[in-house]
Amino acid sequence: MIDLLVVGGGPVGLATAICCARAGLSVTVAEPRSAPVDKACGEGVMPAAVRRLAALGVTPDGHPLHGIRYVDATHRAEARFTRGHGLGVRRTVLHAALAARAAALDIPVLPVRVTQFTQDAGHVTAAGLEARYLVAADGLHSTIRRALERDCGPPAPGVPGSRERPQRYGLRQHYRIAPWSDLVEVHWTPRAEAYVTPVSPDVVGVALLFARDPSRGSRREDDPAGDFKARLAAFPALLGRLAGAAPASELRGAGPMLQRVRRRAHGRVLLAGDASGYVDALTGEGIGVGLAQAEALAACLAADRPADYERAWRRVSGPAWRFTSALLWSRNQSLLGPRLVPFAQRFPRVFTALVNQVAEA
Repeated sequence: MIDLLVVGGGPVGLATAICCARAGLSVTVAEPRSAPVDKACGEGVMPAAVRRLAALGVTPDGHPLHGIRYVDATHRAEARFTRGHGLGVRRTVLHAALAARAAALDIPVLPVRVTQFTQDAGHVTAAGLEARYLVAADGLHSTIRRALERDCGPPAPGVPGSRERPQRYGLRQHYRIAPWSDLVEVHWTPRAEAYVTPVSPDVVGVALLFARDPSRGSRREDDPAGDFKARLAAFPALLGRLAGAAPASELRGAGPMLQRVRRRAHGRVLLAGDASGYVDALTGEGIGVGLAQAEALAACLAADRPADYERAWRRVSGPAWRFTSALLWSRNQSLLGPRLVPFAQRFPRVFTALVNQVAEA
């Protein structure tokens, strides 16, 4: 019997496996997709996350990032990181670097999809394996989490962000063009944001985040390219920057963003990464928080104290959840939303302090 089966071999799943293997646990990862696995995301890794990756022995290639720039039709605000640099890194490059590190630690990755499991007081059984613990890191729409929720009921009310309506989604496309800044640019309109992240000397990623009104019916799901093009037109300054640039990746989408979860520790089954709950991509700290969760998980399992994980999860994830929820709430207020970028421009020290709070998540 192994110590841990990690379901999901994305960045957080692999980071969890690496942390646990370094803590002396025997680990196997179940991931049906071949590496590297792509995903729609902003691809900006904050400074604290760069340091966490380095501590795991993972140093992916990417484009150094030195801060955040907010832009709307008439305002512009910049905040520089104060503790090292971040990294713009393609999701596939990050995944490949983590997969290589897992392979160097002789962590098996089985090409199987886990949809069912059983657990008792001593172990968990899934995919023909017996393990002392199972960690579900199988993403935003986690199959394992759904199975657990059927047993424990729906999420409790009052979870941060639970009143945000309508739901938010994302689309991501890369363009073959030299970056024009060493900052992540966030372009704002009344209904959406566009994140521009340099990921190499000749490629930038553009991620659009927006709300869909469920009362309007069609989501244009049959034409995501048309949806992306139409939404990008709301950012004329960005569109001008990208004029003539060729797409450099497959268009990908994600959502809905908000995923409420009652708890993350269910006996010997635990949740990590997006599977453990999600508010929004607005503040870009997802990888950093996921890596912190992986470290917390490894400490709890190495001590054979899985029940401690819920408290540890709240300690490492709660500040980012609360900050993102507050910013998203402000963004959706008719009076506050249009004033966010002007506020950042008028009070640069406050903006810099908030950006660095996120950067150190």
